[in-house]
Amino acid sequence: MKQMLVLEQLWVLIRFILKPIVQISLDLTNIDEALETAAMAIRAGVDWLEAGTPLILAEGLYGVKKLHEAFPEIPLVADLKTMDGGYLEAEMMAKSGATHVVVMARAHIETIKCVVKAGLDFGIKIMGDNLGCTNKIEAAKWLEELGCDYVIHHIGYDERRGIAAAGKRMPSPLDQLKEVVKAVKIPVQAVGGLTLEQAILCPSYGAPLVVLGAPLTIDADAFKTADGNLEASLRLICNKIHSYGEVTAHS
Repeated sequence: MKQMLVLEQLWVLIRFILKPIVQISLDLTNIDEALETAAMAIRAGVDWLEAGTPLILAEGLYGVKKLHEAFPEIPLVADLKTMDGGYLEAEMMAKSGATHVVVMARAHIETIKCVVKAGLDFGIKIMGDNLGCTNKIEAAKWLEELGCDYVIHHIGYDERRGIAAAGKRMPSPLDQLKEVVKAVKIPVQAVGGLTLEQAILCPSYGAPLVVLGAPLTIDADAFKTADGNLEASLRLICNKIHSYGEVTAHS
């Protein structure tokens, strides 16, 4: 019992020393463009690369392999959005160089378990995505209970646009981000329609993993350089996010 208490106290301490991580989502359909964008992003201070779903659809495992070969020391997220065949898909991505893979909360429990097991077997981290879940807070808890290492709190593209088209307010990941962060002990990432300014604010919500989309559209006046240099603008954004220092995951 005493050992369990010490471990719990240690985990609480670890939760409070998270540092912001900047991840660039390479939602491109051409590996050459993705490699060029990735190189620019890393020079600017980005910490993680993401082989976005469009890139995986266009280039498959080849795209993941090329990114890993070009940047072998940089964590690489494969956003395959796994719904079935969990173990095999995670294994294939891991053997191609991915360090993180994404499984959907809407997948069957056995699929999530298979992805988590593959993560243990191949030494990669599992990110559970609550996209499309009616109760995203409960979905985040569910993903943590099943062994995921991270939660992606995600409002989908079609979800946002469809709700707005029906004349209702477009939802944002920030609407429930604090509640999701409070509900779990693992790091949270917010994704879906965030402006640059909103993405930069995520660490203040207790969510240390910040995703920036690419192709990048730098339209925030506060983060434009005088000459419109994209790399310099991205460097300003990375510096701002990293300046949070240690992020408190829970209040």
